[in-house]
Amino acid sequence: MISGWRVILSDKGRLWASRVVPFTDAEFDAGAARTVDADTLDALRAEVERQEETARQVNGRVAS
Repeated sequence: MISGWRVILSDKGRLWASRVVPFTDAEFDAGAARTVDADTLDALRAEVERQEETARQVNGRVAS
């Protein structure tokens, strides 16, 4: 569903995603969260992308 992330549907219907490979300490310190949640798959994808963008900024990479 989301490459590099494990997606879980809770018994309450909430979607969660947890990154398979943890962020580095520097990425985490910059605010990248390994686990995020949302009400819809589109919202979850957007939240995952925010976390990945935070990590890219730490590493000086641009979005592809």
